Amino acid sequence: MLFLGFDSSTQSLTAQIIEVVGDTASLVWESALNFDRDLPQYGTRHGVSPNADPRIVEAPPQMWAEALDMMMARIAASDVDVSSIAAISGSAQQHGTVYLGDAGFTRDRSPIWLDSSTEVECAEITASLGGDDAAARLTGSRVFERFAGPQIRRFWKARPEDYARTRRIHLISSFLCSELLGADAPIDAGDGSGMSLMRLSKAEWDPVALAATAPDLGAKLPAISPSDSIVGTLGRRWQERYGFPAADIVPWTGDNSSSLIGSGCVEEGTLAISLGTSDTIFGVMREPRISANGEGHVFAAPTGDFMGITVFANGSLAREHIRDQYGMNWFTFSRALHATPAGNNGGLLLPWFVPEITPHVPRPRAKRLNIEEHEAARNVRAIVEAQMMAMANHSTWMGVDVGTVYATGGASGNRDVLQIMADVFDARVFASPVRNSACLGATLRAWHAHARAGLGGAAPVSWPDVVRDLTAPDPASVVTPNPANAEVYASLRREYAAFELANTQ
Repeated sequence: MLFLGFDSSTQSLTAQIIEVVGDTASLVWESALNFDRDLPQYGTRHGVSPNADPRIVEAPPQMWAEALDMMMARIAASDVDVSSIAAISGSAQQHGTVYLGDAGFTRDRSPIWLDSSTEVECAEITASLGGDDAAARLTGSRVFERFAGPQIRRFWKARPEDYARTRRIHLISSFLCSELLGADAPIDAGDGSGMSLMRLSKAEWDPVALAATAPDLGAKLPAISPSDSIVGTLGRRWQERYGFPAADIVPWTGDNSSSLIGSGCVEEGTLAISLGTSDTIFGVMREPRISANGEGHVFAAPTGDFMGITVFANGSLAREHIRDQYGMNWFTFSRALHATPAGNNGGLLLPWFVPEITPHVPRPRAKRLNIEEHEAARNVRAIVEAQMMAMANHSTWMGVDVGTVYATGGASGNRDVLQIMADVFDARVFASPVRNSACLGATLRAWHAHARAGLGGAAPVSWPDVVRDLTAPDPASVVTPNPANAEVYASLRREYAAFELANTQ
């Protein structure tokens, strides 16, 4: 029995297929499309449309739909027996919105998670909800610029006629799921949590939040669905064009929720750090604990629990910025890390090359302390140390005593980066064997939902058993903290926090 999963990230679309025999899963097929390279007609750079205003970050939704079609064609042309695909799910970059009318898109550029143009709308919604604390208690997070609610409000204010013509507002995840169904798909509770519109405690749209955002919004949104439900079967378009079966469709979710599964973090006490376009630190929470300073988020988890997550916009693109600024490749970047001491002799960098989410920095800027811009190797160490210290400092609200971290994403293959992570967190770090945790999470979710429904004679399978074969790290990949370095960072983290605070007030 085969299960297919997708991940539509900021820059690419990935697909994976696993085969399940009994309760044993193995990865049998994987492929990826890069938006810039494989769909050049859309003119994107790093998956987004150029814009003179750095606060406005958008991408063409038609590009995501075309990429999905290209990938389905690629799967059909492969040596995979597509007739054995039992269920399909997916994940997509969280928070982006897609606007549809009777005649197609009412907005040909969709705002995505990097967009920070909605400060005014955030303030307006927050005031209607009774302040940051009240918003966080209701929805799991304070109202953030990139969240769907303020983006929808900004669209309604700026283009009321186009808003009125909009019949359905989807998240990217539910839009692509709808493409597979051939009908409107629901929004799953995990992705719906990141909209500032959903009542977290009941996984339902909140009427006060809807009214605070835009008129008649409830009628334009899909229903909310549990992550482990079956919402229909693959549409006839795909069956007739490419020979796919009427596979079960499981709701798509956000990339963060999906990565929780794909990284193997299905029980409280295990944390994962994803080093991707954004850097994120996350883990399961049996009970929702709200970030007192409003920086973290609590989402509904695909496991039926909650997940705590803190997100940092300046992830891989910031590392690439420093790499490219000094004319390095990843080998020389790593060599610079290895050649510089822990703590960087007190040199600090605030790496806000795009507007930052955590802490809230609405305008891009980089600040240095005890380090000069021309010092290439020290700037390389400074970017990695800054990112790790920021993650450690801004995730204490989760209340987790960190002993083990699973690292995933592109930079997790660099042991010098992982050594700094281990030293800063004073914890064992394992390199996850998963190359795309969001995509694998989608594939595993398809299996879990299909088995839970008892379809095709399948017996329900527990989450630990679902993730066992494909997410367990190799014990040989462990990176242990250096006690002397950990002591250096225990002090430097306080200095970094003070430097950060002085530049965000």
